[in-house]
Amino acid sequence: MNIFAKLFHGRTSGTSQRAPQPDRDQVRNDADGYVYALDAWDRVDRFLILGSEGGTFYCGERELTVDNALHLATMVRENGVRVVDRIVAVSEAGRAPKASPAIFALAMCAGFGDDATRRYALGRGLRAVCRTGSHLLEFASYVEQFRGWGRGLRSGVREWYASTPVGDLAYQAVKYQNRSGFTHRDLMRLAHPVATDEARRALYAWIVRGTVPAEGSSELALVRAFERAKTLADADVDACVALIRDARLPREAVPTVWLREPAVWEALLETIPMTAALRNLATMTRVGLLTPKSAATRTVIARLRDAERLRKARIHPIAVLAALETYGAGRSARGDGSWTPVAPIVEALDDAFYLAFGTLEPTGARVLVGLDVSGSMSSGAVSGIPCLMPRAASAAMAMTHVRSEERTHVMAFSDRFVDLEVRRDEPLRELVRRTQGLPFERTDCALPMLYALEHRLAIDTFVVYTDNETWSGTIHPDEALRRYRDRMGIPAKLAVVGMTATGFTIADPNDAGMLDVVGFDAAAPAVIAGFGRPAA
Repeated sequence: MNIFAKLFHGRTSGTSQRAPQPDRDQVRNDADGYVYALDAWDRVDRFLILGSEGGTFYCGERELTVDNALHLATMVRENGVRVVDRIVAVSEAGRAPKASPAIFALAMCAGFGDDATRRYALGRGLRAVCRTGSHLLEFASYVEQFRGWGRGLRSGVREWYASTPVGDLAYQAVKYQNRSGFTHRDLMRLAHPVATDEARRALYAWIVRGTVPAEGSSELALVRAFERAKTLADADVDACVALIRDARLPREAVPTVWLREPAVWEALLETIPMTAALRNLATMTRVGLLTPKSAATRTVIARLRDAERLRKARIHPIAVLAALETYGAGRSARGDGSWTPVAPIVEALDDAFYLAFGTLEPTGARVLVGLDVSGSMSSGAVSGIPCLMPRAASAAMAMTHVRSEERTHVMAFSDRFVDLEVRRDEPLRELVRRTQGLPFERTDCALPMLYALEHRLAIDTFVVYTDNETWSGTIHPDEALRRYRDRMGIPAKLAVVGMTATGFTIADPNDAGMLDVVGFDAAAPAVIAGFGRPAA
């Protein structure tokens, strides 16, 4: 009787995922299952947001990078100006966990594009995407792979320096002295920027020749303080603290010997950017500045729970999740450092993760979130974070649905259902840890729809977090959705959240009720909510 029950509920009937569906334009994925090719422009977005760091279960980092680079080159040649527009849009909105994919893509546009694309990339693109000195130096390291230092490139870099106010440029030159094998001195000698005023002329002289600016210009006080910090005696902590407070020295400008002092970190905390603060929580705890009842801890917690501050700093949710995972672990994933996490800071990081997505208004939709926890989702590291696999990051993102929608059901799956009850008040680290420990098995992305059909669940929107490497099912995911619609009489939708930078999706591009969204996109929860919002 069991086999007949399965036939009735659709578990064994349909087209095997090992074969393409009749009359459907499908392609073979890396697991030898059949899915759909991702739209060419959506694939550009997926690379800009996800990058290729860490590779996938089926594809190494180098192979995945080459594959995406070849596709990107094709799109640059097809419509390079449109590629630059997408790069700028993703970068300015802070949608990507890391800036490197966008910077790499911009360098390709500056090298492979036609005349209009190169001008656009080296003008509007360079100023919008390379917002810091670090970004500019990284861009220089990439662009040399695609072109030489001709007139257009020199002009673009000159304009970057000329358009940056002198005080801001001094800060960038002090904070980011050497990145990706380049220094600002290297770029000055390649681009030959011309100073138009005395303060800028003095700054350029310091960058190129090391000439310390004379007293007088307040815009260059930071440079003089940086040079002064190098000469302080090891025991002169008070003088170092005074320099940090008076000249707003960034952490990178403070000699390493001083970074073991709580007083130095207390002074740095007054002006440290949010991104740098997230990265240095462990250090501030290890040196004794952050303790359960310290004023510094209260300051950090207040900033982490300030949604407007997070938005202005372009803090990506994955950056918060990385800080939460690393700090909460109490030990370094790459070294031998250890610390005792301060519990209220861990709780504040948990809150900051959701705040970083922005305000999510409930839609009232009935949502089933399916988390692919198969073996392929356990490979690779999200944004290069060693402790964060795609399956765990998916679970973290699923919590945004649980906390914003009252009628949300979460299930995990591989080639079978996996029990994963998710509570609205569950700490994020606990959910990530539970997800990391699930068994690694084969992939069948049709299971969320079949699960809802078998249990007669009324669902408006299915949200499936996956790498799209489905192959083991006896019915295709989109086929299972159509079957659910027919048998339940509900025009259900499917939002597919791609968790790796491959060119595949299980969403049928010809079905308006199916949508592909980039995983780890800071805008993803809002996009999914808008897509799934019931008609008025």
